[in-house]
Amino acid sequence: MTDVSYEAYCTEIRSRSDELRAALKAGDPAATDVPSCPGWTLVELARHVGGTHRWAAEVVRTRATGPVPHDATYDVSAPGDAADPAALGRWVAEGAGLLTDALREAGPDAPLWTVAPGGTAHFWARRMTHETTVHAADAVLSTGTPFTANPPMAQDAVDEWMGFAALPRVLEAAPQDAPPLLGPGRTLHLHATDAADGGPEPAEWHVDLTGELPYWQRAHKKAAVAVRAPLADLQLLLYGRRAIPELETHGDTELLALWLERTSFWLRK
Repeated sequence: MTDVSYEAYCTEIRSRSDELRAALKAGDPAATDVPSCPGWTLVELARHVGGTHRWAAEVVRTRATGPVPHDATYDVSAPGDAADPAALGRWVAEGAGLLTDALREAGPDAPLWTVAPGGTAHFWARRMTHETTVHAADAVLSTGTPFTANPPMAQDAVDEWMGFAALPRVLEAAPQDAPPLLGPGRTLHLHATDAADGGPEPAEWHVDLTGELPYWQRAHKKAAVAVRAPLADLQLLLYGRRAIPELETHGDTELLALWLERTSFWLRK
């Protein structure tokens, strides 16, 4: 597993927020549709990120013991004028500052409510890092600029996804008429073609869907379907920002598509 420090998460949140702000300045905030977020402009994307940062900051700052309503902090203070991207950019930076300040003040082990197993501020540092990164990628890609991954963070993002994908709620959230996810021979293999900085070799993940619950591990094993791609593309694939045909795949791509659909249910909530 990657060993990303708490401070590194805080730094990455600020860095990726700045990346989004730069894309906001470079593009036409009102007119630019964000291809990876259909129906959204850069303004709406920025408001979502800034609002989410403020909401998570409230969770951490108050050491919340239960869910915090989004409408209490979400984006009520966001500049509404798309003609002033600089003001919106400052608002995004302020939200990132509120979040990272709250995280640093709390410390990684502060107990509080989390949306998935974790129960400490560390969960929110990690979750908000990868949330911010994927939306920074949305903004950057909408301007026609390639997205550049931070390899250890991208590797950690895949690890986080694998943890969410192994939760029982992945099965519980499926419609009654959904095709079965689990069954004999259902295995997947994700193979990074680049290594995270400091890592001895590229990371590999094996997902076993043959038991009563999904199970994953870092391992090189044969599987019914395999994907080979750089870490950035693996992260974007999981978040629905890369299509399966765009990457090198071998085997049962229908199983891969089903797994991606079922494990991404929380992105659509």
